[in-house]
Amino acid sequence: MSGWRPMRAADLSAVVAIADEVHGVFTEPLAVYAERLALYPDGCRIFEAGGTIAGFLVTHPWHRDAAPKIGAMLERIPEATGSYYLHDIALLPSARGTGAGAAAMAFVLEQAAAAGCDEVMLVAVHGADSYWSAQGFAYAAPGEDGPYGPGSHLMRRRVSA
Repeated sequence: MSGWRPMRAADLSAVVAIADEVHGVFTEPLAVYAERLALYPDGCRIFEAGGTIAGFLVTHPWHRDAAPKIGAMLERIPEATGSYYLHDIALLPSARGTGAGAAAMAFVLEQAAAAGCDEVMLVAVHGADSYWSAQGFAYAAPGEDGPYGPGSHLMRRRVSA
């Protein structure tokens, strides 16, 4: 059986292992994922395939003006932000092509609407901007390096596209 479920603290070591494998230099320490889970558990999910953790999703409301810095602690989730941040999604190769990405995007849009946000924001890395463009995201600052430096792109999408 495959599908998304709520993330639990016991999942965090698997989250970091997947992030390390998928994101390379853009990975974050366990403390960052633990904080996001503690601050906004409704936006944290695990993808299981055949009883194995094969992916994760971390999302939360955030300020419209900028993405959080990589590896930064938030301390709190701001109120009335207008923007919903897709902080991280990572799927192992075994989970790709299963519909997990589409299901995650539907979840993100539902969460954003429930939080009263009118846009979803993310930072695309490792060439994923082409994937996110196909999902309705547009570059926030075309031609400029994103918040994580060269090869990263701040992208936005309206919740009601």
